[in-house]
Amino acid sequence: MNDRIAAFDPKSHRMIAEQRWFDDFRMGERFPLPSRTMTEAIFLAFQAASGDNHPVHYDRVYCQAHGLQDMLAHGYQVAIQTVAGAGTFPHLVEDSLKAFLEQSSRFLAPVYVGDTLYPALEVDELTPNRTTGVIGLRSTVHNQDGTLVLEGRHRYLLRRRPAGNPGEPL
Repeated sequence: MNDRIAAFDPKSHRMIAEQRWFDDFRMGERFPLPSRTMTEAIFLAFQAASGDNHPVHYDRVYCQAHGLQDMLAHGYQVAIQTVAGAGTFPHLVEDSLKAFLEQSSRFLAPVYVGDTLYPALEVDELTPNRTTGVIGLRSTVHNQDGTLVLEGRHRYLLRRRPAGNPGEPL
Protein backbone atom coordinates (compact mmCIF):
# COMPACT_ATOMS: atom_id res chain seq x y z
CA MET A 1 0.00 0.00 0.00
CA ASN A 2 2.77 2.49 0.89
CA ASP A 3 4.60 1.62 -2.35
CA ARG A 4 1.53 2.68 -4.33
CA ILE A 5 1.33 6.04 -2.58
CA ALA A 6 5.05 6.71 -2.97
CA ALA A 7 4.95 5.78 -6.68
CA PHE A 8 2.26 8.33 -7.52
CA ASP A 9 3.61 11.52 -9.11
CA PRO A 10 1.15 14.45 -9.10
CA LYS A 11 2.94 15.84 -12.20
CA SER A 12 1.53 12.90 -14.15
CA HIS A 13 -2.06 13.82 -13.23
CA ARG A 14 -2.90 15.94 -16.26
CA MET A 15 -6.05 16.55 -18.29
CA ILE A 16 -4.01 16.33 -21.49
CA ALA A 17 -0.86 14.21 -21.47
CA GLU A 18 1.03 15.87 -24.31
CA GLN A 19 2.39 19.32 -23.55
CA ARG A 20 2.33 21.87 -26.37
CA TRP A 21 4.71 24.75 -26.97
CA PHE A 22 4.41 27.91 -29.05
CA ASP A 23 5.88 26.10 -32.09
CA ASP A 24 3.16 23.42 -31.97
CA PHE A 25 0.24 25.73 -32.78
CA ARG A 26 -1.08 26.50 -36.27
CA MET A 27 -3.05 29.41 -37.68
CA GLY A 28 -6.77 28.67 -37.77
CA GLU A 29 -6.61 25.99 -35.06
CA ARG A 30 -9.91 26.11 -33.19
CA PHE A 31 -10.77 25.51 -29.54
CA PRO A 32 -14.54 25.30 -28.90
CA LEU A 33 -15.64 26.10 -25.36
CA PRO A 34 -18.67 24.59 -23.60
CA SER A 35 -22.04 26.07 -24.52
CA ARG A 36 -24.08 27.66 -21.76
CA THR A 37 -27.68 28.80 -21.41
CA MET A 38 -27.84 32.16 -19.66
CA THR A 39 -30.23 31.37 -16.83
CA GLU A 40 -31.61 33.73 -14.20
CA ALA A 41 -29.28 32.01 -11.70
CA ILE A 42 -26.26 32.96 -13.83
CA PHE A 43 -27.54 36.55 -14.01
CA LEU A 44 -27.88 36.65 -10.21
CA ALA A 45 -24.44 35.11 -9.65
CA PHE A 46 -22.89 37.70 -11.96
CA GLN A 47 -24.73 40.50 -10.14
CA ALA A 48 -23.35 39.26 -6.83
CA ALA A 49 -19.80 38.91 -8.18
CA SER A 50 -19.69 42.18 -10.12
CA GLY A 51 -21.71 44.45 -7.86
CA ASP A 52 -23.53 45.78 -10.95
CA ASN A 53 -27.05 46.57 -9.77
CA HIS A 54 -28.46 48.35 -12.81
CA PRO A 55 -32.05 47.18 -13.38
CA VAL A 56 -31.47 46.55 -17.11
CA HIS A 57 -29.69 43.35 -16.02
CA TYR A 58 -31.96 42.19 -13.16
CA ASP A 59 -35.47 43.68 -13.40
CA ARG A 60 -37.70 42.17 -16.07
CA VAL A 61 -40.45 44.80 -15.66
CA TYR A 62 -37.91 47.62 -16.02
CA CYS A 63 -36.50 46.02 -19.19
CA GLN A 64 -39.90 45.57 -20.81
CA ALA A 65 -40.86 49.16 -19.92
CA HIS A 66 -37.71 50.26 -21.80
CA GLY A 67 -38.44 48.22 -24.94
CA LEU A 68 -36.22 45.21 -24.25
CA GLN A 69 -37.60 41.72 -24.73
CA ASP A 70 -36.19 40.51 -21.38
CA MET A 71 -33.31 41.04 -18.96
CA LEU A 72 -30.11 41.98 -20.79
CA ALA A 73 -26.83 40.24 -20.01
CA HIS A 74 -23.99 42.49 -18.94
CA GLY A 75 -21.20 42.67 -21.54
CA TYR A 76 -18.64 41.21 -19.16
CA GLN A 77 -21.07 38.38 -18.41
CA VAL A 78 -20.87 37.50 -22.11
CA ALA A 79 -17.11 38.11 -22.37
CA ILE A 80 -16.33 35.67 -19.54
CA GLN A 81 -17.86 32.90 -21.62
CA THR A 82 -14.63 33.05 -23.67
CA VAL A 83 -12.35 32.33 -20.70
CA ALA A 84 -9.75 29.87 -21.99
CA GLY A 85 -9.88 27.90 -18.73
CA ALA A 86 -13.30 26.55 -19.66
CA GLY A 87 -11.74 24.54 -22.49
CA THR A 88 -8.64 22.52 -23.31
CA PHE A 89 -6.21 25.34 -24.22
CA PRO A 90 -4.75 25.97 -20.72
CA HIS A 91 -4.26 22.23 -20.21
CA LEU A 92 -2.27 22.07 -23.44
CA VAL A 93 0.09 24.84 -22.31
CA GLU A 94 0.55 24.06 -18.61
CA ASP A 95 4.36 24.04 -18.90
CA SER A 96 4.77 26.59 -21.70
CA LEU A 97 2.45 29.40 -20.55
CA LYS A 98 4.34 32.46 -19.30
CA ALA A 99 1.63 35.13 -19.28
CA PHE A 100 -1.89 36.14 -20.27
CA LEU A 101 -1.12 39.43 -22.02
CA GLU A 102 -4.43 40.98 -23.00
CA GLN A 103 -8.10 40.55 -23.81
CA SER A 104 -10.47 42.68 -25.83
CA SER A 105 -14.12 42.31 -26.78
CA ARG A 106 -16.66 43.94 -29.06
CA PHE A 107 -20.32 43.41 -28.25
CA LEU A 108 -22.27 42.97 -31.48
CA ALA A 109 -25.77 41.91 -30.44
CA PRO A 110 -27.76 41.73 -27.21
CA VAL A 111 -27.82 38.61 -25.05
CA TYR A 112 -30.96 37.98 -23.02
CA VAL A 113 -31.79 35.63 -20.19
CA GLY A 114 -32.59 32.26 -21.78
CA ASP A 115 -30.15 32.62 -24.69
CA THR A 116 -27.69 29.79 -25.22
CA LEU A 117 -24.16 30.88 -26.03
CA TYR A 118 -21.53 29.01 -28.06
CA PRO A 119 -18.03 30.43 -27.43
CA ALA A 120 -14.86 29.48 -29.30
CA LEU A 121 -11.22 30.50 -29.59
CA GLU A 122 -9.24 30.34 -32.85
CA VAL A 123 -5.52 30.93 -33.43
CA ASP A 124 -5.16 34.15 -35.46
CA GLU A 125 -1.63 35.26 -34.52
CA LEU A 126 1.68 33.49 -34.11
CA THR A 127 4.52 35.93 -33.41
CA PRO A 128 7.78 34.12 -32.61
CA ASN A 129 10.51 35.58 -30.42
CA ARG A 130 13.85 33.96 -29.53
CA THR A 131 12.70 31.82 -26.57
CA THR A 132 9.01 32.69 -26.49
CA GLY A 133 6.18 33.55 -28.83
CA VAL A 134 2.88 35.37 -28.71
CA ILE A 135 -0.20 33.40 -29.65
CA GLY A 136 -3.33 35.37 -30.44
CA LEU A 137 -6.73 33.76 -30.18
CA ARG A 138 -9.79 35.27 -31.85
CA SER A 139 -12.70 34.87 -29.45
CA THR A 140 -16.26 34.52 -30.70
CA VAL A 141 -19.63 33.92 -29.08
CA HIS A 142 -22.66 32.95 -31.14
CA ASN A 143 -26.19 32.56 -29.79
CA GLN A 144 -28.66 29.75 -30.47
CA ASP A 145 -29.81 31.51 -33.67
CA GLY A 146 -26.26 31.63 -35.07
CA THR A 147 -25.93 35.37 -34.44
CA LEU A 148 -22.40 36.52 -33.59
CA VAL A 149 -22.94 38.41 -30.33
CA LEU A 150 -19.28 38.96 -29.35
CA GLU A 151 -15.91 38.95 -31.04
CA GLY A 152 -12.58 39.75 -29.51
CA ARG A 153 -9.05 38.59 -28.92
CA HIS A 154 -6.89 37.00 -26.27
CA ARG A 155 -3.09 37.08 -26.40
CA TYR A 156 -0.75 34.77 -24.49
CA LEU A 157 3.01 34.55 -24.13
CA LEU A 158 4.24 30.96 -24.49
CA ARG A 159 7.66 29.39 -24.26
CA ARG A 160 9.08 27.92 -27.43
CA ARG A 161 9.96 24.24 -27.49
CA PRO A 162 13.22 23.68 -25.58
CA ALA A 163 16.17 22.70 -27.76
CA GLY A 164 17.62 20.10 -25.36
CA ASN A 165 14.97 17.84 -23.89
CA PRO A 166 11.62 18.35 -25.67
CA GLY A 167 9.69 17.30 -22.57
CA GLU A 168 11.27 19.81 -20.19
CA PRO A 169 10.11 23.40 -19.66
CA LEU A 170 12.62 26.24 -20.12
